Amino acid sequence: MYQYTDFDRQFVRARAAQFRDQLERNLAGTLADDDFRALRLQNGWYIQRHAPMLRVAVPYGELNSRQLRQLAQIAREHDRGYGHFTTRQNLQYNWIPLPQAADVMDKLAAVDMHGIQTSGNCIRNITSDAMAGVAADEIVDPRPYCEIMRQWSTLHPEFAHLPRKFKIAVSGALEDRAAIAWHDIGLQLVKNAAGEIGFKVLVGGGMGRTPIIASEINAFVPWQQILVFIEAVVRVYNRYGRRDNAYKARIKILVKAEGQKFFDAVNKEFATILARDLDGSAHLITQAEFDRVAACFVRPADVAPRAEVVTPADAPQAYQRWLQRNVHAHQIAGYRGVTLSLKRAGIPPGDATDAQMDAAAALADRFSSGELRVTHDQNLLLPWVPASDLPALYEAAKAEGFATPNIGLLTDMIVCPGGDFCALANARSIPVAAELTERFDDLDEIFDLGDIDLHISGCINSCGHHHSGHIGILGVDKDGTEWYQITLGGSDGSNHAPQPVPGKVIGPSFAANEVTDAVEAILDVYRTERSAGEKFVDAVKRLGLEPFKTAANAKRVATARAEA
Repeated sequence: MYQYTDFDRQFVRARAAQFRDQLERNLAGTLADDDFRALRLQNGWYIQRHAPMLRVAVPYGELNSRQLRQLAQIAREHDRGYGHFTTRQNLQYNWIPLPQAADVMDKLAAVDMHGIQTSGNCIRNITSDAMAGVAADEIVDPRPYCEIMRQWSTLHPEFAHLPRKFKIAVSGALEDRAAIAWHDIGLQLVKNAAGEIGFKVLVGGGMGRTPIIASEINAFVPWQQILVFIEAVVRVYNRYGRRDNAYKARIKILVKAEGQKFFDAVNKEFATILARDLDGSAHLITQAEFDRVAACFVRPADVAPRAEVVTPADAPQAYQRWLQRNVHAHQIAGYRGVTLSLKRAGIPPGDATDAQMDAAAALADRFSSGELRVTHDQNLLLPWVPASDLPALYEAAKAEGFATPNIGLLTDMIVCPGGDFCALANARSIPVAAELTERFDDLDEIFDLGDIDLHISGCINSCGHHHSGHIGILGVDKDGTEWYQITLGGSDGSNHAPQPVPGKVIGPSFAANEVTDAVEAILDVYRTERSAGEKFVDAVKRLGLEPFKTAANAKRVATARAEA
């Protein structure tokens, strides 16, 4: 993973010192709250429903065990003993008192971490495939490019005050595990017929009130020119994006409204910037700079091809299920990627206690050369596990509560913090997730149901990515009461359903006490009507919404009669 230089360390520590000065002046009353707001947001500090919230950047999801232990220590000393891993490969704390904020920033800087640009109308944390650099289906390792983009975009003076937040995701594999089509810019690494590396560029994706799948704007941008092309896209957006209406300010609205005119403006800007390179002003990536950054992403010194391991036919069923769902193919013989599930009964999806973080760090040191990844699905992944160590890792992970064999199944759900924490939320997400986890606690049942992505958002901002769920649940407010819309047939573009598409609403909203019953009724239809081997999302596509809608509404009526 990337190794900070002396400059990098001086930069984040100077930033932490600046924030300490700003905070002290605010607490002393010499820096007004309105003036301080913009400064704290630039460092990842929000004021949420009950307390300040800090969002810590985990660029493209990579962590080392030392950093994770420091995150655990911060949770223990400054929060309420836990943190929340997000779909954008960040970590959030929800209860840090603001007077302690500068101490936390110093502790992050001590392990090469920060909260810079995890909020505000700027280019946010660059996200990528959690299996980057180890995936068996990888075309090109995206991590060096992600790091170069991160450095280029950090505190970029031209893009510090965009019309709205701006998110970039990068994939370098055949399977899109980064949901690139749902981002403002989605980048897919490709090779042309000559074997040259470049990027297919998608633009204008996003969720929220208007879910839109990104459109392809360029089929092949040479890797040396990718910063220039991103600059052209963001510059045109910065020039023409709506600033008078926050709901219409995202680039997806501009792309939808202008279509080819937007594409033409970007291509013109791209050509103009390249033409200026006669004086060296264009941000072309040189081979020397790429090689400097890429040198940080070589495989660990203790990783080398090994003999493959065959699982005994009489291995316990629980272990075999874990191998099937939580263990992933690797590009190096004799190695695997292993997901540590953060989804189990009694704990909100994506949450990890300080003890769990310490335990995960210990597992990384013992089994994965000290490295971890934060996944898009709010889990942790060990990228360098020798296949011969899988039995020992399984036992150790099970002892710490990380071995639930449900990756990609119904209870491996994506969930935002919702109304329990977020001031923007219309409804709570965590209680709904807890009730669903409790209802579907039979592993035989969820294995029988197969691949199902269930996503829950507490409001239309869609932090729980409900639009891309095979089953999506959206919290809405009706006269101060929590209600929930259910959508079906969405996809983020992964192998479960390779074509990204927003789900469709199946009818009137459901009361909080009706949601789990409605989901169960929907799944009953799938059990009854599915063809042999047919996945849930494919059954929805084949059958249409009506039978699922009818079943869910019938269940609502039956519930109301029972309660009456």
